[in-house]
Amino acid sequence: MTDTPHVRAQAPLAPGMRPRPTAVEIGSVLCGIAAFLSLAIWGFTAWPLPWNIVAGIGAPALAILVWALFVSPRAVLAVHPFVRALVELFVYAAATIAWWSMGQAWIGLVFAIVAVTFGALNGRRRLA
Repeated sequence: MTDTPHVRAQAPLAPGMRPRPTAVEIGSVLCGIAAFLSLAIWGFTAWPLPWNIVAGIGAPALAILVWALFVSPRAVLAVHPFVRALVELFVYAAATIAWWSMGQAWIGLVFAIVAVTFGALNGRRRLA
């Protein structure tokens, strides 16, 4: 027989359709959502009453705005992939520092390791 592997031809996607997301992409999205939720928790719990509403809404809103401008799949500003990765790392670092400032260093450390791992894997996939 032949030594070639069994490869199925894939039909081209219809216009406007995207390929099915991979596990790394889903993990990266979940890390982003966890970062935004972490910033909201930090804002609502780390500040006194009048400022906790501002920080609890403002911190994740600012992170979402920065993410939408530079990191999202349909980013407003097209930047170099390294700038995109740096902005993504800043969002993850903000969430990590938020956990550390709440006295939950282990949660922050685990989040940082998981988020940076998914970010790096997703970045490698985008460059390939």
